[in-house]
Amino acid sequence: MIKTLGLTHLALTVSDLNRSFQFYHDVFGMLAVYREPHFLQAQTPGARDVLVLEEGTDGVGQSGGIKHFGFRLADPRDIDKAALAIERAGGKVKHRGEFVPGEPYVFFTDPDGYEVEVWYELPTDTVR
Repeated sequence: MIKTLGLTHLALTVSDLNRSFQFYHDVFGMLAVYREPHFLQAQTPGARDVLVLEEGTDGVGQSGGIKHFGFRLADPRDIDKAALAIERAGGKVKHRGEFVPGEPYVFFTDPDGYEVEVWYELPTDTVR
């Protein structure tokens, strides 16, 4: 086994770089940390994640074998705020609920049609 810092980044092909970045900025507060004319890396403040947005035409909105990707909430009481931010930024809520009591979720699509999840997970022995 090798020691890592966990899954660190995801790269998406997007049809409009600025629109996509604005969406993730408006919903999650992501900040551009590296930018080229058709390529951008963004991070969630206080996290070590990287969302890579690459402008292109091939495969936009298609996830291949990946069903969705997700952002974990720090506070379950923010689920309604998350759903509202998603809709205001141009996303479409597909469904929402609770996996178990105390673990709310929202599945939505971003402006290019990628499926994304926002959820809260109760602490476990491996996640504190």
